[in-house]
Amino acid sequence: MDQEFSTQVSQAGDHVTVRVTGEVDMATADLMYKAATPEGVRELTLDLREVTFFDSAGIHALIRLTSRYPDTMTVVPSHTVRRVLDIAGLGEQAWLSRP
Repeated sequence: MDQEFSTQVSQAGDHVTVRVTGEVDMATADLMYKAATPEGVRELTLDLREVTFFDSAGIHALIRLTSRYPDTMTVVPSHTVRRVLDIAGLGEQAWLSRP
């Protein structure tokens, strides 16, 4: 059984860490984006290690986040997210954490 979507947000100064659990799809991608974009934040760590499903809506949210955090975003992917990003041609992006 897949976990329900949730986000856990922790902020320290101008850095926010968002831990996402469950499925990121058309119904939840914007919620992930909103959690990752609080006011006054300049740096993002997006922890997707517990994401079980990730589709084009999730990719779109990531691309939007790269515009918001052009050089200060780190994404830590699950195996599922890594595979989707590799297939989409985004597996070598500087913001994507390596295993």
